[in-house]
Amino acid sequence: MGRSIEYEKLTPAWAEAELQQLNELFRKRSPEALLEWAARRFGEKLVLTCSFGGPSGMVLLDMVARLGYETPIVFLDTGLLFPETYALAEAAAQRYGLTIEYRRPALTIEQQDRQEGPQLYARDPDRCCGIRKVAPLAEALRPYDAWMTGLRRDQSATRAGVELLQWSTRYELLKINPLAFWGEREIWSYIYTYDVPYNPLLDQGYRSLGCVPCTLAIDGGDPRAGRWVGFAKTECGIHLG
Repeated sequence: MGRSIEYEKLTPAWAEAELQQLNELFRKRSPEALLEWAARRFGEKLVLTCSFGGPSGMVLLDMVARLGYETPIVFLDTGLLFPETYALAEAAAQRYGLTIEYRRPALTIEQQDRQEGPQLYARDPDRCCGIRKVAPLAEALRPYDAWMTGLRRDQSATRAGVELLQWSTRYELLKINPLAFWGEREIWSYIYTYDVPYNPLLDQGYRSLGCVPCTLAIDGGDPRAGRWVGFAKTECGIHLG
């Protein structure tokens, strides 16, 4: 990796007409084409977040490395992730020669237990996600003008309307989802074609991986059915708004 990228400053917001035109254009092209456009358009102001849990983020990570761009990689480390998730992040950094930025909450687990009471995730998962994921992401995205994610329409009902490019009012930047229209078949075909490393728990009944206390291996349902079981919750909150 190491190709230089020209950087052009992003305007404060994008007009709907412009986003619609770009979405129509890239709907007919490959995810790599959108990734390449984003890397050239935003340069050092483009960031990719990767959870090292689901396969989509690993596909994007591989695409970035294969195309030779120096896009920063942010990993939200809640302190409650599976050991396999941390191991994959380390393995990916070595394989691709990447520096992965670990972003952690302001509170350790022990500090959160003292402030909020123990096992907040079991009582108020929205509050826990807000502290351990949403707030750290907001801080991590502050220097950037565009944010690239592995969101896909087929992952859940709440993601069914995801566009390739959309304005994020919460974070005030352009959100880019190159794999929005891909399904499981395309994702795993890419992984096998390019020998992309992925979280081994995905072969053990887990379809979506987050924090250990809030993730179960479960048969059936949408890919996020094993998250926050028992709560009317399918999103941690970072992709809302």
